[in-house]
Amino acid sequence: MSQFFKSGKAFEECQLGSINLTVISTSPSKKDDAIVRLQADAFLVSHDKDKMQAGMETLDGIIDTVSAVHDLGPLIGLLKSQGVLVLLGIPNKPLEIPASLLLSSRKVVGGSAIGGIAETQEMIDFAANNKITADVEIIPMEYVNIAMERLAKGDVKFRFVIDIANTLKAT
Repeated sequence: MSQFFKSGKAFEECQLGSINLTVISTSPSKKDDAIVRLQADAFLVSHDKDKMQAGMETLDGIIDTVSAVHDLGPLIGLLKSQGVLVLLGIPNKPLEIPASLLLSSRKVVGGSAIGGIAETQEMIDFAANNKITADVEIIPMEYVNIAMERLAKGDVKFRFVIDIANTLKAT
């Protein structure tokens, strides 16, 4: 579940446009957080074929933060004509994009690894001004290998943030 979803409702509250927010996750256990805490309007489990089929061509856009290799076909199928899938995760292997799913309905796949300094500052200022916070698990540098193991097992509720400040001590 991406932190974007929490920001998505904040955009609505800041009168930047009304949105219907759907959270897509591999984990059914995240549904309560999605609906209650993040105020999502709907929740889909990505491997529930019936629910994904029912959601076909209903979304204008999807922000995909998954860093693992995964099938983009079902996500592209959820997009309306001219819908946009934005990839933010960086898998360790190339992703396959079924061109036929894009061409038939003028759907777009794009992505970004990071914005420039000005864009990043603008996003931080927007979040601060609108009281948008991130749900993260702060870990010490020594915990990185365990964090990687947890990522591989899918045992991570949100995102890890490495506490560099307390790691880099003067000697």
